Amino acid sequence: MTKKVLMLHGVNHNMFGKRDPVQYGTITLAQIDERLQALAAELGVTLDSFQTNSEGAMCERIHRAFEDRRDAVLINAGAWTHYSYGIRDALAILECPIVEIHMSNIHAREAFRRHSVFAEVVQGQICGFGVESYLLGLRAAVADC
Repeated sequence: MTKKVLMLHGVNHNMFGKRDPVQYGTITLAQIDERLQALAAELGVTLDSFQTNSEGAMCERIHRAFEDRRDAVLINAGAWTHYSYGIRDALAILECPIVEIHMSNIHAREAFRRHSVFAEVVQGQICGFGVESYLLGLRAAVADC
């Protein structure tokens, strides 16, 4: 049976390639998803990606991942990482490995970005490696499920 992984992209990620190239480079969300799909095929898993700028829609997609019995979830929630207890509580419902991802090193940025409200409910966090953070996260999630 093929393992099913869900990649959740958060607020403003649809603007990758245009916003703050110092932190995020010039890669677009479509290019990130292409790289993830290629690695998923190599690893023999299926990967669905979802992006939203709506916190409620993100929670509903996480609920659906629970109902669909996803084998692993990757999440780069962007700014929601630092304050969304709603998303944190939705993630806590999941019964699969969850890997938190950030392209930039959140621990070397502004003080408010150094705290993740998701930390207690995720398997681990990968940050600071640009697009490679996503690929490392996928590898970690697949190894853990």
